[in-house]
Parts: sequence; C-alpha cells; structure tokens
Amino acid sequence: MGFPKDFIWGAASASYQIEGAVKEDGRGESVWDVFSHTPGKVKWGDTGDTATDAYHRWRDDIAIMKEMDLRAYRFSIAWPRVDPKGDGHWNQAGLDYYSKLVDGLLEAGIQPWVTLFHWDLPQALQRQGGWQNPETARRFEAYAEKMAELFRGRVRRWFTFNEPQCFMAMGRENTPRA
Repeated sequence: MGFPKDFIWGAASASYQIEGAVKEDGRGESVWDVFSHTPGKVKWGDTGDTATDAYHRWRDDIAIMKEMDLRAYRFSIAWPRVDPKGDGHWNQAGLDYYSKLVDGLLEAGIQPWVTLFHWDLPQALQRQGGWQNPETARRFEAYAEKMAELFRGRVRRWFTFNEPQCFMAMGRENTPRA
C-alpha cells in the first residue's frame, strides 16, 4: 500500500519548542516561560529560552525542508511574540518575523500551515484568569483576525488550537498565575 499521489509530505513544530529568543524583539512572557522556569516543573530545568534557535535560523530550516522535498510546514505562532500582553498592542518585530517566515516558505515551494495556539498564552492573560476568563476568548478573536489579515492570500491552511484537551484539562492546574 502506498501513499496517494496527492499526499502532502511536511513537517510540524511548536513555537515554544523551537524558536528561542524569548526575550528578544519585544516578545512578551508566555505561560510556558513561567512554567518552565518554575523549579521542579520540567525535568533537568530545561526551558525554551534558546530551543533550536529557529527565530534566528529560520532560513536554514527552510533550506533543510526544501532539500527534503517537503511540501508543507505546520508551525505555530507564539501569541506573545506578536501581541506581548494579549491586549491588541501588536509587536511589529514579531509580525515581521512570521511574515518573513511565510514568504520564505512560499518562495521555497512549501505551503505554510499555521496553528494559532499551541499552548503559549501570553502570561498577562493568564494572570487575569487565562481561558477561564471570557475576555481571553475575545482577545483570541482579535489575535486570530490580525493573523488572518497579516497572511491574507498567503496562508490557506489554518488550525485554531493544538490539542485543546491538554491545555484546558491538564495545563490549568499546572500553570502558575504569578
């Protein structure tokens, strides 16, 4: 049994797991930053502070994907990189980063598939109650609209939430509000 001719080979990632640069270019603090820096929460105390440094190495990453003949790349946007406090005050450096990434993928013949939320809520929203506060859903709506506007005509595949059962059911008990 083989794959259908229209099968799309691709790769996927999550912003906190690969980007690094957590204190650069106006990125706000995320729940992952707080969680991973809380003693005892992560084995060996690992954080995403540097990760694989995709924030600086995205061109190399695209070249590798192209060399592998991948046709799609599903990545997530770090909400606090584009909207540091989740309040609609957009961070131009973050918007530019993702715009360059999308353009680079398209130039390489790789379809960008965007996940809007892969668990990296701006910590400022977590301090206000996180997803249990109805205002967070309204802020997410504004964020989603901004991303749709930014990528209009360039991104055709969207994912809203990655594994909501995990961050809603398991994550809220483990995420500090501090």
